[in-house]
Amino acid sequence: MANLPEHLNVTNHYGFPEHFDRQYQSHLKHLTLKGMQPKTIEAYSRAMRRIGAYFSHQVDALSAEQLTDYFTDLLASHSWSGVKLDLYGWKFFNAHVLRKPWVPCMVPNFIRPPKVSRLPDIVSVAQAQAIFGATRVLSYRVFFFTLYSLGLRLGEGLALTVGDIDAERMRVHVRDAKGNRDRLVPLPQQTLRVLREYWRVHQHPQLLFPSRVGGVRGAKAATSTLDRGSLQRALHQVTAGCGLKKTSPRTA
Repeated sequence: MANLPEHLNVTNHYGFPEHFDRQYQSHLKHLTLKGMQPKTIEAYSRAMRRIGAYFSHQVDALSAEQLTDYFTDLLASHSWSGVKLDLYGWKFFNAHVLRKPWVPCMVPNFIRPPKVSRLPDIVSVAQAQAIFGATRVLSYRVFFFTLYSLGLRLGEGLALTVGDIDAERMRVHVRDAKGNRDRLVPLPQQTLRVLREYWRVHQHPQLLFPSRVGGVRGAKAATSTLDRGSLQRALHQVTAGCGLKKTSPRTA
């Protein structure tokens, strides 16, 4: 058991009844074997903890009416995205743990979020330049510039490695992007130049944006990337200082 991932190396950590605990542990194992991302595993397992608690951990034969009651109550305290995650978690549990066919009529029909049309929150070139100019920390400035010039999300930028930069073909390999898919994006010449100059500062053999905890000297041996929370706070401070309402080049 010691070599299993942390979420699989816990025996009845939540004090579940024995029957439900076996089901919950099986749920975690199936999620891992299906190659789900850690965030998805946590969301789906959290869904089953909530559903289990709601039904006193008796979930083997829930009816459409019972599920409707649950999701109605959940909607009163959670967002539509939270409701959908619990639905997907239940669907996975139903298929892989209970081994029951998925019957559409058993799904509460109300779980259809209202369609909302919003204009995309796009940062203009002038606004982006203002953000870069106001960002005093070099690693943050290069990171924000990279996100903007490549059109990446924050998590995608943090995950970039030296090997993902293909200078010969002028493209960047973005791994585990939205939908757990890889994609290739064009690499502008200026972005390549900026990244090369920045790499000469820290010279980490793998990470493109190593942690700042150890300073410049410690960056070369860093074992983690820049801190996500620190990046977001810095960006909010910079945009506020520039008088911009938009919060980032791409923070989703």
